[in-house]
Amino acid sequence: MNFAKVRRRLPIGIQTFRKLREDNCHYVDKTAFALKLAEEGTHYFLSRPRRFGKSLFLDTLKELFEGSRGLFEGLEAGERWDWSVRHPVVRLAFARGNYAEPGYLRVNLMAQLDRVERRAGARCRHESGAERFAELLEALHSGSGQRVVVLVDEYDKPILDALGKPDIARANRDYLRGLYSVIKDCDDHVRFCFLTGVSRFSKVSLFSGLNNLEDITLDPQFSSICGYTEDDLDTVFAAEVGGLDRRRVREWYNGYSWGGAERVYNPFDVLLLLKRRTFEPWWYETGSPTFLIDRLAETGMPWHGLDGLVASTELLSTFDVGNIAPEALLFQTGYLTVLKRGDPDEGLIYHLGYPNREVRQSLNRALLNNLMGAGWQRERQRTRLVQVLRAGDLGGLEDLLRALLAGIPHQWHGRNPMGGYEGHYASVLYAHFAATGAEVRAEDSGSRGRSDLCVRAFGRAYVFEFKMEGRGGPERAMAQLKARGYADRYRGLGEPIHLVAVEFSAETRNLTRFEAETA
Repeated sequence: MNFAKVRRRLPIGIQTFRKLREDNCHYVDKTAFALKLAEEGTHYFLSRPRRFGKSLFLDTLKELFEGSRGLFEGLEAGERWDWSVRHPVVRLAFARGNYAEPGYLRVNLMAQLDRVERRAGARCRHESGAERFAELLEALHSGSGQRVVVLVDEYDKPILDALGKPDIARANRDYLRGLYSVIKDCDDHVRFCFLTGVSRFSKVSLFSGLNNLEDITLDPQFSSICGYTEDDLDTVFAAEVGGLDRRRVREWYNGYSWGGAERVYNPFDVLLLLKRRTFEPWWYETGSPTFLIDRLAETGMPWHGLDGLVASTELLSTFDVGNIAPEALLFQTGYLTVLKRGDPDEGLIYHLGYPNREVRQSLNRALLNNLMGAGWQRERQRTRLVQVLRAGDLGGLEDLLRALLAGIPHQWHGRNPMGGYEGHYASVLYAHFAATGAEVRAEDSGSRGRSDLCVRAFGRAYVFEFKMEGRGGPERAMAQLKARGYADRYRGLGEPIHLVAVEFSAETRNLTRFEAETA
């Protein structure tokens, strides 16, 4: 096969390694990770958000173990892999189908096992999924003389698809637990196994029978096993990135991390950007986070506190039917990422935040739509907010904030889920500002305290302090902004700085007084 350096195609939507290589597509070489995994261990698990290249990596492992040497010409594995040995591969993928339908999971699995058996010329007798899977592993090992490679893609989708029907979700979970336990029970027949999906169900709930599974999700060595790095854009995609503002590319799409030093791009975003040449929420628009938005509404988690959560490894793994921590849900689905790892000697914790503008802007728009409804009026307000921020129009900002708060449904105030009225209003305003694409920081820390909100947009900085009526009003808030130097950290940027003091009323459920000046 000739992989000469000619203009390559963008592999948009391609999850098959053979097709990608034979169609002369751009490929970011991940085979060094495959070699490391194969050389150092046997049973692995990896969680990554949707559209991050998990399926392609799994298919790369398949071709590697099956000995498809020609596909690896010029890649890291090409010269380092032992091509004299070929292993039978069982690949199970649960991407397709309606798993919220009772009994469908078994039907789907049996169809997949049928296909594997036909290709291998084997015929297993058992009718139960787990027993048939075990018999298949033994037959493939016996027939080939080599241990079997087991690859499972979208291992968790039969559960995630049925979360709205808890009884079916639990039944699917229990069925999968029995299936995955076969991998450990048949360890003598297994050379290598790799499971991947979006969520990290606790080992107790799903992997109790496969407790030798090594979870590499937050292993810094494998933080870039999926996704594109900055260097990948400079090398692999060098012929495609010309003419794009690289600062904007990073702002919009870079920033994902799973504990490593290097941050990565979502591949789907990059490929669509290179094809369309416009900055849009490409990844976000491929899937609706309805369940996530509903879950955030149920828990009352402050929206303005999402960009700055702190969580332990245990909390990020707390994911099971009926017990889904919102922090774990946000992280595992890709709406939050690791900003910093804490000191292991003090108990390993992770500081989480939005990875980039795409996610921050899109998620906050979805939160607002859930609260206030979507429509032309909401888009008109968003456009007006952009105009006001761009112009530094402080009078226009006051008028617009009044209109935005007046649009909050009456019943939402009654729930007041945001931890007190100041947090209540801070969350709503945070979401409005973030939905414009602005850089927003809640409880922005300086050397002498924390301002309630800071917004940087269009070459300007807006520093906010909020007070409830009867607690000193905007005069006290403005004095606090100045006395504690909340704006000092932004003075070196050479941007106009606007100090904004706002008083809210619990009775009128709007702002009562507004004071602003340019520092």
